Amino acid sequence: MNTPSTPVAPRRLRALAAFPFVLTLVGYLTLLAVWDDRIPDTLATHFSGGDGGRADGFTGRTAFAVISVALLIGLGTGWTALVRRTALWGAWATAGLAGTLLVLLVRDNLDAVDPARVDSPLTNLALGAAVAALCAFAGWALTRLVPAGDGPDTPEGEPDAPRLTLGANEVAGWTRATASRPLTVLAALTLVAVPVGLVLAPWPGALLALLGLVVGVPGLALARVRVTVDRRGVTVRPSLVPRPRVRVPLDEVAGASVRDLDTAAVLADYGGWGYRVRAGRTGVVLHSGEALVVRRDSGREFAVTVPDAHTAAALLNTLAERHGKV
Repeated sequence: MNTPSTPVAPRRLRALAAFPFVLTLVGYLTLLAVWDDRIPDTLATHFSGGDGGRADGFTGRTAFAVISVALLIGLGTGWTALVRRTALWGAWATAGLAGTLLVLLVRDNLDAVDPARVDSPLTNLALGAAVAALCAFAGWALTRLVPAGDGPDTPEGEPDAPRLTLGANEVAGWTRATASRPLTVLAALTLVAVPVGLVLAPWPGALLALLGLVVGVPGLALARVRVTVDRRGVTVRPSLVPRPRVRVPLDEVAGASVRDLDTAAVLADYGGWGYRVRAGRTGVVLHSGEALVVRRDSGREFAVTVPDAHTAAALLNTLAERHGKV
């Protein structure tokens, strides 16, 4: 059985997401050229919120130009790659906010003899927010140019997987382990840092050790999990200990399918790796690749990335059908 590819945003949607950043970048570069003889060699780029907005951080002219242009290009690339139809307004709002704040920052530095005397009033933030709101409205209005069926807003798995053939008195179960090597390494390093922090700095180290335990122990538990499909439904738990666990009872299963999650889908649909909770879906996403997607009666989805997800989905559909659910 072939694994379906992740839905890809149509060209029109990507173009609409990229357009505000292209427009902002062109306008920004034009202003830098026009103001070239008025921009000082060193710009004030960070301001103290508790000192009337006075400058307390500085950047060279060339470095600032490179960083600011790279920022706009990076934001534009990210939004273009990961945009969803319902979030097009976010791309426009981001471009409007970033572009406005950069232009105002350069304007505040024009003709400055001493960058330490440059200040950035709070009205800059208010103006940036206002422009972002207007751009967000424009992006929302342009959403209608993308047909609802063309965007990957609510990614679906493939149609429910075929059922496994089981006799009336036969029972079956399926279980596989799945792991994240980067998460394992990160959690292990965090735990190793606990005694090191205690030895090097007893008092601050104690706080760091506590933080390391809070992050490292759950991280290590989640780094390798076991997924089981049986008459109880779907259970996901750490491989080494029985708790904590996530279970979707069989009487809540409306159907199961398989989806191929690439990096873009993981970031856009689940917000990253680990145990993820998003609107309409939850998931244990440890890596890219095959994911078992379980539809609940409530309409929510639960996904877990695991090898041989096709067999798991087929068995789960068979068990749910026998239970009178599918």
